[in-house]
Amino acid sequence: MSDLYSDAFVRHRLAEYVGEESNWQPTAAFVSQSDGCAYQRHNLKPARHLRWFLDRDLDIARSLADSDSLLLHLDVEYVNFDSPAEALMSPQRAFELQDPVVKAIQSLLDSWGIKPLHVLTGQGHHFVWRISRQSITAAKITALCPAPELLDGCVARAPTDDPVFSRDNQSSFSALSLLMEYIAHRARNMAAVLSALPVEITAVHVGPWLTRQRELVSIDISEYGDPLHTRMVRMPFTRYLKPWATGMTRLPGVGEALKPLTTIPVAGMELADALILRHSEEAVMSLAREVSTAIPCQEEGTARLLEDYLNSPLRSFHGDFYSCQHDPRENWPRTYGRTPVEALPNCVRHIALFPNDWLLKPAGIQLVTRCLLAEGWHARHIAGFIRSKFEDPAYHWGVDWRDYDPAIRADFYVRLFAGQYATGLDGLLDMNCVSTQAKGFCFQLGDGACGLESVRDRLRPRAVA
Repeated sequence: MSDLYSDAFVRHRLAEYVGEESNWQPTAAFVSQSDGCAYQRHNLKPARHLRWFLDRDLDIARSLADSDSLLLHLDVEYVNFDSPAEALMSPQRAFELQDPVVKAIQSLLDSWGIKPLHVLTGQGHHFVWRISRQSITAAKITALCPAPELLDGCVARAPTDDPVFSRDNQSSFSALSLLMEYIAHRARNMAAVLSALPVEITAVHVGPWLTRQRELVSIDISEYGDPLHTRMVRMPFTRYLKPWATGMTRLPGVGEALKPLTTIPVAGMELADALILRHSEEAVMSLAREVSTAIPCQEEGTARLLEDYLNSPLRSFHGDFYSCQHDPRENWPRTYGRTPVEALPNCVRHIALFPNDWLLKPAGIQLVTRCLLAEGWHARHIAGFIRSKFEDPAYHWGVDWRDYDPAIRADFYVRLFAGQYATGLDGLLDMNCVSTQAKGFCFQLGDGACGLESVRDRLRPRAVA
């Protein structure tokens, strides 16, 4: 075992983050290995077994499911589709490029009176806080659950019948996704005019920027697009092993240049200092003596956030989105299955005919959503159409739909992109053939022009609400 994980103060901070208050009774539903390991049932252990991961010097994540609290978590990161290791090779630049988004989030949270725990990861930032499940605010949030008809599927997919994965808790998590989407909207709107890179909600493919690379800053709330039991968040004071687990270190020039690093709480440090400190185990252990990682309870601030959301244009869109339901599965051959894809632009037609894995990429869903909106589709039925693709085994999806829920996944991403259009946040600037080709989503099918620009002209940008 390394000095880091054997340090008593580091262990105490890890215990704080999984919700231990006394007698080693953590409130987190489980802990798991983080990097390179998406949700895997065999890779989960009760939080009281945290030592198992420490003994093996692994990276570690805790579940978003918690027996006492609703956890709210924002993830900001630099993404480069052409140079995946860029944030690790040029961290000062990558983190400075995130600064407008980080400042926007901090300003928003401060305006509501929310003081989150701020954590620095290998490629970005986490902001996390909680509210008690027993609070009035939690009850008001849970009452907003957008699609209760889908909750039974989430409960059935949970790894155990532990009450932490109950229908009520999944209902709360589904409702939280609405609030997190609202924060992401506000932050993107504030930061976009100040950012040197495109700012996107989730890692949507973009075209080459001034550097001729496809790079962006992502406000990643994708964890709220899956069932509660499948999602976890990296723990501060644990190793950041993603470059090694995902093969980044095998890229030319990366392995020999990359130094080990640790995820740390920012604790008011200057960015340059934090980027240096995270490489020193001795400095990290010293930081653990001073800085708590207990996730702060922020009920009053979250109540103000909730009030703002309820009076927002996004809330109005959400009401319209869930005003109808997907077509019943037995009707799909006569409804979604008869979608006239030959009338769609080549890029969208290709995605509809060959959805694996184009519909697993946010940019693919964005293209389909925009084009079907232009055809007059209701956004919830666009989600139903995509769900029908996800549930078709003929496409041999790599996603294990026994754990993830295709209906919730489709709803989340279509809602995300349709909501940005409906509120004016999506100006459709990249809805053209040149940008689509630069993203890698252009497909030539037969003769003739694609026609993406004419679809955009029918859709027309809306003013920011």
